[in-house]
Amino acid sequence: MQDNANDTTAKKPMILAIDDEAMNLRVLEAILEPLGYDVISFKNSEEGIKAAIEHSPDLILLDVMMPVMNGFEAAEILKNHEKTKIIPIVMVTALQDVRDRVRALEAGADDFLSKPVDKTELRARVQSLLKVKKYNDHMINYQKNLEIEVGKRTEQLNHALEMVKLGSLDTIYRLSRAAVYKDEGTGAHIQRMAHYAAAIARKLGLDEVSVETILYATPMHDIGKIGIPDHILLKPGKLTPEEWDVMKQHTTIGSKILEGSDAGFIKMGEIIAHTHHERWDGNGYPRGLAGEAIPLVGRIAMVADVFDALISKRPYKDKFDLEKSYNIIKNDSGSFFDPQIVEAFLSIKDEVSMLMEEYEDDQAEFVLPEIDFQKCV
Repeated sequence: MQDNANDTTAKKPMILAIDDEAMNLRVLEAILEPLGYDVISFKNSEEGIKAAIEHSPDLILLDVMMPVMNGFEAAEILKNHEKTKIIPIVMVTALQDVRDRVRALEAGADDFLSKPVDKTELRARVQSLLKVKKYNDHMINYQKNLEIEVGKRTEQLNHALEMVKLGSLDTIYRLSRAAVYKDEGTGAHIQRMAHYAAAIARKLGLDEVSVETILYATPMHDIGKIGIPDHILLKPGKLTPEEWDVMKQHTTIGSKILEGSDAGFIKMGEIIAHTHHERWDGNGYPRGLAGEAIPLVGRIAMVADVFDALISKRPYKDKFDLEKSYNIIKNDSGSFFDPQIVEAFLSIKDEVSMLMEEYEDDQAEFVLPEIDFQKCV
């Protein structure tokens, strides 16, 4: 590799010299400038430190014995400053005591030159330390460029992950919609109920990631209906006890369909599918859980599901008016429903009305809002 001092096409290495004796500075300039170095000189440490911070030289030659601020103090300041800490410092001194050398090393000196300065030794020390500085600069720049490239790649991967997640969620919604479409005649039910559930969760004080996960998981509550025979699922009249036993299996079927996933919203969907027909008083199905033994998301989903079923036309019933539907929810608080969740639901009637209007039919799009998927999976 060609030495920078002899490479006329490269930028000249800059050497900063600090010495309170003008004669010493002229000697350093006379030796170094013919070798191809750019030398800037200062007669006191304060000015030299300011210049070092401003110009970032490649090497600093620093006298020890100076008034106001000696070389030890100056070296310590330079080595503790972010812009100058990696610049090599050569202490130029007439001091020969080992203790002075140790003090200089403790202050941050990288090498020593004894006065009077020998031209050959000066050239050798300078060339050696400039190579070290060049290597350090290369490694710093390499690390910065690597960090930039890693940042770009990470951003690209995160974007790709988000697109995959959005596609997965959209697929889940469409499959959920297919599962309930036959008996409800519309997919709007799962949109409304998902947003009711998210609104209830938010009112209860759940964090936004949990609220959004509930929004995505709730549409899967009836995915198990895909396994229920049409003659039972679409029967316009009352089901026989045997038929009802088959219908109730949609909770366990849905749970089986969704079990084993590592994705947070799928795991929550499994819980909701399995528990959204459990009753607060323990008379629900499939396991007859009661009270807080029922997972919170299952209790939330039950209120949202039943309410939307009440206001919707089904093969087996006409839709109820809004006030009657609210009264049924209120009257069944403590039996069918968790009283705390009923209270939260009844306190957001205005929001529920807006959601009903927004998702009145299938013309409304199921919007997937922004979400931090890293926290959701």
